[in-house]
Amino acid sequence: MSAVLLDGEAVAARVRAEVAERTARLRRMGVTAGLGTILVGDHAPSARYVAMKHADCAAVGIASIHEHLPATATQEEIEAVVARFNADDRVHAYLVQLPLPEGIDTERVLLAVDPAKDVDGLHPVNLGRLVMGAPGPIACTPAGIVELLAAFDVPVEGRHVVVIGRGLTIGRPLALLLAMKRPGCNAAVTVVHTGVKELGPLVREGDVVVAAAGQPGIVTADMVKPGAAVVGAGTSWQGRRLLSDVDDAVAEVAGFITPRIGGVGPMTRAMLLRNAVAAAEAAAGVRGSAHAAQPGSWGRRITPQ
Repeated sequence: MSAVLLDGEAVAARVRAEVAERTARLRRMGVTAGLGTILVGDHAPSARYVAMKHADCAAVGIASIHEHLPATATQEEIEAVVARFNADDRVHAYLVQLPLPEGIDTERVLLAVDPAKDVDGLHPVNLGRLVMGAPGPIACTPAGIVELLAAFDVPVEGRHVVVIGRGLTIGRPLALLLAMKRPGCNAAVTVVHTGVKELGPLVREGDVVVAAAGQPGIVTADMVKPGAAVVGAGTSWQGRRLLSDVDDAVAEVAGFITPRIGGVGPMTRAMLLRNAVAAAEAAAGVRGSAHAAQPGSWGRRITPQ
């Protein structure tokens, strides 16, 4: 079997085009959507991540508002910038880039963010909205995974999804989202993790498997039901090489699979832009357009190596 490649780059390009249309509509109303970033210190990967966000914003017409504080910044200085962004009408949504320097109370900083401007969708208020099924920003990676599966017409509703990982950014919100009665979700969801013995039999029951454990190669070919959709959402680094939670041999048995590079990552970045423009629309009193995925036109097959 050769798996259909879940090409996140292609789907993300369509989402960016949608966001660009929405930002253009806001500009015609005299509103420029703005995304803020707060970076503390000189952590190189964090700086690169923030730079990518600015480039993404420029490509779709979102203004970037950036604050870079030194690693010596105090708790009070960081929280003062958060308060300023909360009050700044130009900043419709923003993120505090993690990790923060040692000695800073990260939880206190994140709780100070205005939930209406929480572009990551991870503020407790917004996670609570997700639990309730109420409108609000959804965590970017889970939202991107649902969008990606829908774009390739992967059956999810009424199927069994196994999520490997229970982290705050992916596993927990994704499990909640997939179990909800909404298009592209409405699944039976099982959450497992690295503390569970004998993962194989549990994972093999999944029609869709999402690996978000951050443990290289944790999903092997013998753990996957033939024809299942497998999403590698967890990554780690070995030197300069990016490693996936999904072993390469899984492509020999899966029906759908994400590439090691260009799968979930581009979707996460695209969903952040969508959350940003939605926040700008809400601030302007505009109802955001509904943009359903158009499945069926994105698949291409890969030959297992």
